[in-house]
Amino acid sequence: MDQLMDCFVKGAEGRFNPHADYDYLSYLFADMAKHASGRAYLTTPQPYDADIIPITKLIVFTEHKSTIRRRGVASTIKNVCFDVDAHPALMDGDKVNLLPYILLPLMGGEEYADEDTEGMLDEVQLLPPDKVREPENDIVKTHLETLLLLTTTRPAREVLRAIKVYPIVRETHLHVEDDDVREAADRVVQIIMRKEEGEEEDLPPEMREAANGARQITANGEEEDEDEQVVTIL
Repeated sequence: MDQLMDCFVKGAEGRFNPHADYDYLSYLFADMAKHASGRAYLTTPQPYDADIIPITKLIVFTEHKSTIRRRGVASTIKNVCFDVDAHPALMDGDKVNLLPYILLPLMGGEEYADEDTEGMLDEVQLLPPDKVREPENDIVKTHLETLLLLTTTRPAREVLRAIKVYPIVRETHLHVEDDDVREAADRVVQIIMRKEEGEEEDLPPEMREAANGARQITANGEEEDEDEQVVTIL
């Protein structure tokens, strides 16, 4: 696996073989991440490589020019996020620092209000007006599904709220005209904008309905409605 990882990383710039880019290895990593042993490898520091966590070598390609590479890496990240125990390290800016790499593909050149940007990660602020959102809708959907997986625990949900993921997902919903993407965006919003047990609701009026209509996501990936009402984020 170490050798395949090196081939993939060096292949991005043709440093290993000028006639091969090894983009399809990203699909192998995605399949590998479906298994516990594969997820463990990708999220465990490797002594041979100065204790670098392998997944950090992959996440930098979420905005690569190759659609194949972007798609495979997005799927790998999503599958790794099924390991809830790995979420703290994945979201830690001093460890994997995953969040900027899944949020940036969701963002275009739109401007945000000051109240939206306050708290956002530095990496996703002050983007140029010609910033291009991920053009492949299936990849956008995968990143949104990754965010949904990261809402599994309350500490992670609190992080996502603190770094203002809601405005980013809201703009994705507004600008991507695809039913699957918008449904995935709705699910993320309904989870991160609902109030937690024991908390007083302190949301702007336009968000309150989305929070009240939140849907529970069970451990096996099925949905249980708290309400029959389906609320959009608009």
